Amino acid sequence: MIFRLDIAHTLNLLLDQEDTDGDKKITIEDKGPKAFWIKSVTDEDYKVIGTYHLSNLLQELVIAKNQCHEVAEIPLHHIEELPAKRVSRMIKDYFWKGLTRTMDEQGIEKLIHDTKNETLTSNKLRIYIPFKDETALQYYKQLEQLLPVEAIQLSQEVTPQFVKSINGKPGILSLKLDKTNQSLKGVPFVVPGGRFNEMYGWDSYFESVGLLIDGKVELAKAMADNFQYEIEYYGKILNANRSYYLTRTQPPFYSSLIREVYEVTKDKAWLGNHLKTAIKEYETVWMVRGKRLTENGLNRYLAEGIGMPPECEKGHFDAVLKPFADALNLSVEDYIFKYDSGEIKNPELDQYFIHDRTVRESGHDTSYRIEGNCADLNLVELNAMLYKYETDFEELIESEFNGQFESYSTAYWKQKAEARKKAVDNYLWNESKGLYLDYNVITHSQSNFVAASTLVPLWANLCSDKQAKLLVKNGVPLLKERGGIAGCDKESRGEISPNRPARQWDYPNGWAPHQMMIWKGLLNYGFDDEAQELIYRWLYMITRNAVDYNGTIPEKYDVVEATHKVFAEYGNVGIDFEYITQEGFGWMNASYQYGLSLLKQHFIADLNALKTPEEIF
Repeated sequence: MIFRLDIAHTLNLLLDQEDTDGDKKITIEDKGPKAFWIKSVTDEDYKVIGTYHLSNLLQELVIAKNQCHEVAEIPLHHIEELPAKRVSRMIKDYFWKGLTRTMDEQGIEKLIHDTKNETLTSNKLRIYIPFKDETALQYYKQLEQLLPVEAIQLSQEVTPQFVKSINGKPGILSLKLDKTNQSLKGVPFVVPGGRFNEMYGWDSYFESVGLLIDGKVELAKAMADNFQYEIEYYGKILNANRSYYLTRTQPPFYSSLIREVYEVTKDKAWLGNHLKTAIKEYETVWMVRGKRLTENGLNRYLAEGIGMPPECEKGHFDAVLKPFADALNLSVEDYIFKYDSGEIKNPELDQYFIHDRTVRESGHDTSYRIEGNCADLNLVELNAMLYKYETDFEELIESEFNGQFESYSTAYWKQKAEARKKAVDNYLWNESKGLYLDYNVITHSQSNFVAASTLVPLWANLCSDKQAKLLVKNGVPLLKERGGIAGCDKESRGEISPNRPARQWDYPNGWAPHQMMIWKGLLNYGFDDEAQELIYRWLYMITRNAVDYNGTIPEKYDVVEATHKVFAEYGNVGIDFEYITQEGFGWMNASYQYGLSLLKQHFIADLNALKTPEEIF
């Protein structure tokens, strides 16, 4: 059955009747009759019943409207589509496209009106270009004649002092341009969504997992090409391509990305080119002693900026600054001005901001696990990720380059990985608890904070079989909730109060990258039943919320209540839309596609029937 509907007329009638709270969505919170009559092309009357089917009708009308149609032809199977099938189809057919950007003339037009570009000093979008990229500089200089942009060449040496000097003039950083048919085009990338309208570090890897599943291989390959550009021209994979992130990287997934792209493309020349860059990143970003490499042979995050992170909204640090301002009889605003200008010296505050920036570099901004001491910690997940770099290098060189790649042998990387595993076992593994815990290099002690990161060594194949069994036995029950794995257990988080607010990476919230790594880790060690249960819990939560709330797929969830209604300091990105979400959220989309690719068919049938986890497990 097909319905040919006048879009404007049908939208008005549908919303007038069913959108009782006026938010231009149809959700379970609307109080309409939940029944709407439409006619098929054969003039048959059909009643659309229930929140889910009504919101599907709304979405299909808007999809047609966005394609510049006045009349929509909607098949019944789109209105009554099985929930998991619909979520997956929307991600594949619409959301990835909505999240794709380029740093060329066409793409930059979308960035000009980004809220992050609103400053008092310029009405133009500043585009910063690496000192050595003359081609990009000339390209963006020419764009100044066409668009309200300002092309600025970076200093030859980008130091923390230099970055601080341009904090008052923030801008976007150029990414890779390719020459096609004698013209330059931006190499595409996928953004997280919502207010995050630039290319982020670890988001890009997880997004690429979903892109590869959905057959968008060239886009995943392009993400790796932009990673390579960032390393070659900015010295690191950036937190994101904004000027104030120039001293800040993010969790390392480059070896995983190039390996997974290569498994599809089998482009050995491309692999070799990227492998060389990945080894360079490993050595220059992570293995410089005294920076991100600590004396015990393990790694930490260390974001080397100076002063207050300029991307934070006004007032974000007022509670931290007020005691210092009060001590000098200054307003917080005056104190910030004097501290930022260097008139006031405050080593304690300097150290605080090093840790704060480092929390952001870790990707886990924010969490009580790492608040106030992040730069002092050998974090479990970081060392697992770098162990995977070492084993990826070892295995790729052995299988694809006959055991020798430039000056590196398989044996060299095998030795590196073994040394790291020994150090991890010595400093991060707690035999009595059967858990991996972070290690503080200043206090020479393990943390007691149990987070989802304790399970990441499974993803990296870092555990012995004995360790894996203990870890699954002890760690999963502490963290498993109705909607999947929480960022930490409730006891570790501690009590929440007005003076100690919730942190978004802590209990009760759950995040896509944790789930994806944990699923893969469980499967690595043969814990298939445990993996299937956790996948189902996560996908059920996403599906149920999408069914009840007009297709909503946000940045994060409260996994205890299994809801997108999250109460944390940054709110929840991906819920602010009208009629239909055009994007979902990057790594959440990927987690859905990845989970579906792993879930057994009988569980997919249960998911489409919206059976609760409690009914199944």
